[in-house]
Amino acid sequence: MAKDRKKLKKKKEGNAAKYTTRNKALNRLQIKLPEFRRLCILKGVHPREPKKKFEGNQKTYYHVKDINFLAHEPLLEKSRELKVYNKKIKKARAKKNLSLAARLEANKPSYSLDHLVKERYPSFIDAVRDLDDPLTMLHLFATFPAEAAYKIPTETVNNCRRLSLEWQAYVARTHTLRKTFVSVKGIYYQAEVAGQKITWLTPHVLSQVIPDDVDIRVMLTFVEFYETLVGFVNFKLYHSLGLKYPPLLDAQLEAEAAELYAVMRDLGREADAASKRDRELSNYESKPITDGRDQANTELRLAESKARLASLQDRLSTMTKADESERPVETNNEGQTEVDEDEDEDTTQCKGLFKNLNFFLGREVPRESLLFLIRAFGGAVSWASERAPYEESDEEITHQIVDRPSQGHMFLSREYIQPQWVYDCVNNRMLLPTHEYVLGRVPPAHLSPFVDNEKEGYLPEYAETLKRLQISTDGKVLPLPGEEGLEGSDGFLGSAMENRVEGIQEVDKIQKEALIERTYREELEKEIAGVPYSESVQFRETGEDEEHVAEQTSSGVVVEDDETPSSIARAMMPRKARKLYEAMQIGNAKKRAEIELLKERKRRADGKHSIKAGKE
Repeated sequence: MAKDRKKLKKKKEGNAAKYTTRNKALNRLQIKLPEFRRLCILKGVHPREPKKKFEGNQKTYYHVKDINFLAHEPLLEKSRELKVYNKKIKKARAKKNLSLAARLEANKPSYSLDHLVKERYPSFIDAVRDLDDPLTMLHLFATFPAEAAYKIPTETVNNCRRLSLEWQAYVARTHTLRKTFVSVKGIYYQAEVAGQKITWLTPHVLSQVIPDDVDIRVMLTFVEFYETLVGFVNFKLYHSLGLKYPPLLDAQLEAEAAELYAVMRDLGREADAASKRDRELSNYESKPITDGRDQANTELRLAESKARLASLQDRLSTMTKADESERPVETNNEGQTEVDEDEDEDTTQCKGLFKNLNFFLGREVPRESLLFLIRAFGGAVSWASERAPYEESDEEITHQIVDRPSQGHMFLSREYIQPQWVYDCVNNRMLLPTHEYVLGRVPPAHLSPFVDNEKEGYLPEYAETLKRLQISTDGKVLPLPGEEGLEGSDGFLGSAMENRVEGIQEVDKIQKEALIERTYREELEKEIAGVPYSESVQFRETGEDEEHVAEQTSSGVVVEDDETPSSIARAMMPRKARKLYEAMQIGNAKKRAEIELLKERKRRADGKHSIKAGKE
């Protein structure tokens, strides 16, 4: 019995059996720390926090199952082979045997991370859902300098650039871009692909300087896996459209720093070829095929096949005519006619935002970002270049995007606007008036579409203006400046005022229903807390409960104060619920302080503008 007890004592139990330290994991795998970190990044293994740290708080712990998982990874054996092979190359160079070193370098074994992508993402939707960080990292490395001082391979930079351009070309072609925001960090984009919202950040087109405290080796390991992941996703997305992958880049356009247009141009040619193949297949008629054994049966089968094919063609032509009567026919930027397929409302709206508008970009504006946005929302765009779609003197140009005074001839037939107009139009899904964005004027505040103003409790002044514009236009395009009064009350303005009145009445109705529902909910909560009905009635009559009434601001947004339960209800709360309630109160107090700070800044800014205007 004593021996059995000793055996039980020696056996590990609890956290000691489930977790292991990093040093023990290194000893078991027989690898060094940099290689262990790289393997964990590629496999998606992270440190764990056990409830009881049995070897001290200074240790890093991993799950035993994760270490067992790493021990059977094929990359572990491949890394050992590469280590031995690199020693051979180093030995040949040390002996000045350059021919042997070159031959060994050329025959160096390679490895693939394809199995890791399939292992970590069993389905395609899982891979698309996790694209936020990969796309941000690839767009960042696409702008890094490939220098020996930073130890960033040139091949990695070029591959990141290619993958990011392929992704942007797909988003622009399918019109799946939804939001964008220009910040100090860079430009945020959000697209909806395969039913998933994907948000990524692209840096500004500036010379990147890598800080000294950044470990490039760790980032390169992440990028190595992200290249494989995004390559698989792009391959799947391109083949879903019937396009070949990877697309070819025009060398001359690439030399002119117009890589995105070069990719989209190849996609347009590939789409034309695909549609041509489809037309050939639909008009295909089988030719007689004989095997020399039964000529009569072959001719009979051929006649039956022709009859079935003719019947199918008749049905197809009938369906096509019916669809053409219902579906609008559009013309793309290359002058080719295309028919809208089954698209959701957002895609249709985004596709036609800049329809029939031709833009010309100045040299000083962010060309790649604007090219991406305008093409994604159905517009045509060009710039100053020999291989550009059209020249600056083209009379069909409707908008010229500039950010400094023009040194040449200005055309009266087009609008000269700042780049922010494009971003604000995209976020609000409507063509905004251009008089606020003309050259030389301070544009309105660039509001983030990722912020919910109603939830934050603060509505900026320009957001209120945009909301009124959306209500008044009811989804219609605003009239051009100078044409607002061309129609009477029975025309555009009359219907806009009616829509605005209906919108205000609907807001008032929703507010009343919300107030009634909130009062009923409060009474139920008091009943559950044990508050007598007489005390509840007295509480309401004394007016102590006025802080619960919703405040209606001039913008029409309903702002409700947090519910303040009575002392009896708070005393009957469980300790966990009471602590949670106190934390919520602290968070709400911080939010109110931030709102007051924003209002104070707005008042100061208005005061400065008024003083400046008075001096002028």
